[in-house]
Amino acid sequence: MIDKLFNTRNMSIVLDHVSDGIQVIDREGKLIYCNRRAAVLDDINIEQSLGRHIMDIYTSLSPETSTLLKVLETKSPIFNMEQTYVTYKGNKVTTLNSTLPITYNGELIGAMEISQNITDVKALSERVVDLQNKVFSHVSKDYKEEAVYNFRDIITGSREMNRVKSIAMRIAPTDAPVLVFGETGTGKELLVQAIHNNSARRSKSFIAQNCAALPSTLLEGILFGTMKGGFTGSVDRKGLFELADGGTLFLDEINSMPLELQAKLLRVLQEGAVRRIGDTKMRTVNVRVIAATNVEPEEAVNSGALRRDLLYRLNTLSFELPRLVERQGDIELLTQFFIKKYNDRLYRDVKGITPEAMAYFLNYTWPGNVRELEHIIEGAMHIVDGHWITEEYLPNSMKRSLSQTELVISESESLAVALERTERKLLEQAMIQTEHNISKAAKILDVPRQTLQYKIKKYGLKV
Repeated sequence: MIDKLFNTRNMSIVLDHVSDGIQVIDREGKLIYCNRRAAVLDDINIEQSLGRHIMDIYTSLSPETSTLLKVLETKSPIFNMEQTYVTYKGNKVTTLNSTLPITYNGELIGAMEISQNITDVKALSERVVDLQNKVFSHVSKDYKEEAVYNFRDIITGSREMNRVKSIAMRIAPTDAPVLVFGETGTGKELLVQAIHNNSARRSKSFIAQNCAALPSTLLEGILFGTMKGGFTGSVDRKGLFELADGGTLFLDEINSMPLELQAKLLRVLQEGAVRRIGDTKMRTVNVRVIAATNVEPEEAVNSGALRRDLLYRLNTLSFELPRLVERQGDIELLTQFFIKKYNDRLYRDVKGITPEAMAYFLNYTWPGNVRELEHIIEGAMHIVDGHWITEEYLPNSMKRSLSQTELVISESESLAVALERTERKLLEQAMIQTEHNISKAAKILDVPRQTLQYKIKKYGLKV
């Protein structure tokens, strides 16, 4: 039954064109299907391999390390499990496997495995950790991984950002865990580095790891380390917790970390000790953990992306970084800062930005926040001809975005309703730009202060 299903011509044609390797074994453990992707990856001849037991083909594996045989034994699926093995040509391969039992009329008749080749990704990540190990093993104990930013590098006139800076300065000397929430580009790592550089740990290591940058199986080994013999192909290797001992470990986008790894992270935070993969020994570590999310933490918990108990453990001290559109008073300040920065770096003599170009900046929504502003200034500084950045040097995507926000009136909307809607939008923008300073907002809108107060009350706007 199972061999007929997977050896039909139509099924074979479809599976030969998928990007992942696919193999199927019967309940005896014999290979009855292998697509071309798996054959190329594993250095096997399909015709010569079909009908042979999986252990005869993959001699470096055992019944305990073969995910296919494990599923046959347990009759339970395995998802996203790392497996390292050596092909008969001597090539070391690492795959990320999802393996499923195949049943017919309630009876187990085989197992199917879908394999993603992560050999290069694993090798690169291990190379990074090996280099970190060498650095920390051969240089003085006072060496620290680079944390270049300090509180003076946070350029702002915003009341909210200055409040964040003030609180961060006070908590920096403590060892309490910190959670930072902010959209991409709001300056989370800049704040974290400033906290580290104003702590008693500033002479020790600062290590940053984006939790969304690696598959979960690789991330686990990088964070906690591995022991030789813990799994096929494993070696003795320190994890980032051990490398950051005495210093600070910054875990960005922690809401992208798989829940099972979050549970292990929680144990490390509670016990102050880490256990490498494949090891039975607990190793004491003294690490300050600072985590960041790019979504609201409570929203991440409600969506199932973040464990609530981990949130409580990390949320001893928390900061929310405002979006750039909520710091409109900082746009001109940051623009001048970045112009000076790239004048120095590119040996230019740009004086500033024209009022017309600044008008684009003040009306743009800045989805990429401060980082997007810097990139736009940097791009303009490379091509500007003269002493001023004009609107012609701004990206077309920004101009198109602004042109799409022009007033649109539906057929059923009266003029009075359309005017009220527009008036409310202008009031909201003015209040955001002035950080809810009514006097300044009234001046921008050129209306009496009392009139603005009436309008705010009329539309129920936040003061």
